[in-house]
Amino acid sequence: MPKAAPTQPDAFVDRRIGATDTTPGRERRQFANSYDDLTPDARDLAQAIDEYKLVHRRRFITYEEMLNVVLSLGYQRSAPPPSSAG
Repeated sequence: MPKAAPTQPDAFVDRRIGATDTTPGRERRQFANSYDDLTPDARDLAQAIDEYKLVHRRRFITYEEMLNVVLSLGYQRSAPPPSSAG
């Protein structure tokens, strides 16, 4: 079996040079335009959650924290929750 001739590797390209968002403390988003297809209410909620995560330095939030964000936007339950028949 013939050996393959060694090839010269291409020069390393540092793609970090010229990064557009270099603001300290700012987390890069996986989807830069993830708000584009949302309704205005959904966009407000998504932005409020992202802001909460940045302020509190949290990558993921709990349901309780999400509820606090929703309530901080002024949302209220319009009817009492249905009682569970047991």
